[in-house]
Amino acid sequence: MAVEFDDRILAHLQVVIAAKLRRGESTLFSWRDSLDSGDGRTTVWLHPLMDIAFKYYGHRKPTINTAWIDALMLEANKPSGLQLVEEPGTPEGVPRGHHNPISASGQPAH
Repeated sequence: MAVEFDDRILAHLQVVIAAKLRRGESTLFSWRDSLDSGDGRTTVWLHPLMDIAFKYYGHRKPTINTAWIDALMLEANKPSGLQLVEEPGTPEGVPRGHHNPISASGQPAH
């Protein structure tokens, strides 16, 4: 499965997911799918023995918002697992900037 998030979101997710996995903790991770992949929700199980890669498209490392890390970590520690939440201080309705290139059939979306 391949899922794309913009670099800013991905940098924050990487901090939270790496912290959970480094501590030997598993968690669910859920996000809302983009319109071109069905506009549903996807949830995956993350565990310390899995291979995971974070692919960035820009060469500059995004600035980390510690308030957003705290909010994401609170989500990750809930029984429902990590939910992608909006960055604190951004206007509501700002897109989360992700694209899931895999369709429901497992094939690249067109």
